[in-house]
Amino acid sequence: MISVFDYGAGNLRSVQNTLGAIRAEYELIRDAAGIRRAEKLILPGVGHFGQMMRALDDLQVRDALVERIRAGVPFLGICLGLQALFETSEEAPSERGLGIYPGEVKLFRGDLRIPHMGWNQVQPCRPNTLLASAAYLYFAHSYYCPVIPETAAVCDYIVPYTAILEQSNVRGVQFHPEKSGPSGLQIVKNFVDAR
Repeated sequence: MISVFDYGAGNLRSVQNTLGAIRAEYELIRDAAGIRRAEKLILPGVGHFGQMMRALDDLQVRDALVERIRAGVPFLGICLGLQALFETSEEAPSERGLGIYPGEVKLFRGDLRIPHMGWNQVQPCRPNTLLASAAYLYFAHSYYCPVIPETAAVCDYIVPYTAILEQSNVRGVQFHPEKSGPSGLQIVKNFVDAR
């Protein structure tokens, strides 16, 4: 059973539709008790980093999320759900991330359009369970995660950045698999099916 954390993210319905399309059993959870009983956990996210972290704190689930991730529960963070794994973000410098990984989420700066909207190529930089070969996937973001040792695939838009993070039980994607057609469906299925 997949547990999808509902803190009010705008892409929640699309994630539910994706899980339905691949016939994955799931439940929506909204509290720390739900997180603590989760066998696999998805944290969707769109919008503002500070708003998300404040919502998680208002719901009193920060400690439960960190505890379960560190305990080895399979976790998938989508878009802002990936960014939340880092310590801080330029979008909300006063708000702490979950701090699973060191580093700061940064704002794109350059001559290309910001936000980065639309399809772009994601290139694996090492073997991973989500994406075996390069694919075009759908992005919608103004902030990006740095490339770190746990980066499993990159996208290049102004700068190279983490498109897929994978380490042990933790996976995160900057793109929106729920809006990325068959390739996105396969990525979610790969998470659901992973042991």
